[in-house]
Amino acid sequence: MTPAIRLYAALAIGTLVLALGGTLVLIASPGALAATVAGAGVPAEAWALGLGAAAASTALAALGAGFAVAKVGTAAVGALAEKPELFGRLLIFVGLAEGIAIYGLIVSILILNKLV
Repeated sequence: MTPAIRLYAALAIGTLVLALGGTLVLIASPGALAATVAGAGVPAEAWALGLGAAAASTALAALGAGFAVAKVGTAAVGALAEKPELFGRLLIFVGLAEGIAIYGLIVSILILNKLV
């Protein structure tokens, strides 16, 4: 494994651990959320689960988008090395793969809007 791949893997694992840890802290402490949620009319347990769902949708969509961009980007660079005139078409494929993360972010925003 090259050093760049090791660095990317370490960053991805670190980000995942931080996201999961923050989500677990929010889910495990509904009492701490009670003061924040009191005015919204949403039970603390529902608030914690909603935050967990929003975090999970964003995290999993970003993870899927990263995997898709890695696969599509690698194939695109290989094809671009052989035929440079394919740049525009290949850029569309990479952009479509990145769109997955945007969809996850939109879903998490919709979830958070339902909580407030």
